[in-house]
Amino acid sequence: MTTFVLIIVGILVGTIVIALGGGGGAIYLGILSSSFHLSPASAAATSIITSLPALVIGVIGYAKQKRINFHVGNQMLLAALPAVVIGSLISPHIPKVIYTWIIGIILIILGIQIFLKKSKQDSINQNPYAAAAYGILGGLMVGVAGLSGGGPILAGLLLLGLDTFNATATSAYVLVGMSILGSIFHISSGNVYWQAGIPLLIGAICGAVIAPLLVNVLARSKHPEWINYFIAVLLIYMGVKTLV
Repeated sequence: MTTFVLIIVGILVGTIVIALGGGGGAIYLGILSSSFHLSPASAAATSIITSLPALVIGVIGYAKQKRINFHVGNQMLLAALPAVVIGSLISPHIPKVIYTWIIGIILIILGIQIFLKKSKQDSINQNPYAAAAYGILGGLMVGVAGLSGGGPILAGLLLLGLDTFNATATSAYVLVGMSILGSIFHISSGNVYWQAGIPLLIGAICGAVIAPLLVNVLARSKHPEWINYFIAVLLIYMGVKTLV
């Protein structure tokens, strides 16, 4: 891929994924693995470094809009950070096929749960154990494979009762903390491929500036709940792609 194409890909992925509360780690990982044939360690390190600055910028935009639920987000983050560490330590010892099946099935189940969830809830579920469980799943995804962990985090926030756009903003906030810690582990264990990483990073930063503005527009739409169904389909698709 040329530098220009990578920048465009970064813009598109950064805008769409951060607007949906994810970091894009899985997409970047796929591009780096398939197009540049990087080793898993190098692809993971490059992916998470590429995602991090864009996430930070996206979170700043969401914070200005007061969309982040710090109470629920911090509950998830406190559980996710130890899971990132544990995942990073055990990743060399986990057979890839087992990890792949576990993550794929979890993503499919979470997507189905979002489909079955009522479109409106009277209040946010304050169960800290549920928030912690979703945080642990996301943390393990970051620690083991260098993915963003956005799937279970965003799904968990929606299932806990946050509205669509507060959930995406809070998810981005949680992912920043996980990605910072994950970056430390993955940089130390794998080389960052800057030739592809820098163009993707530049594009993703541009996308991160656009994403909160896009969310503001979508939040004023007549049927914002349809975004939930799109997220559910995306989770199920990611789960199926993981398994096949």
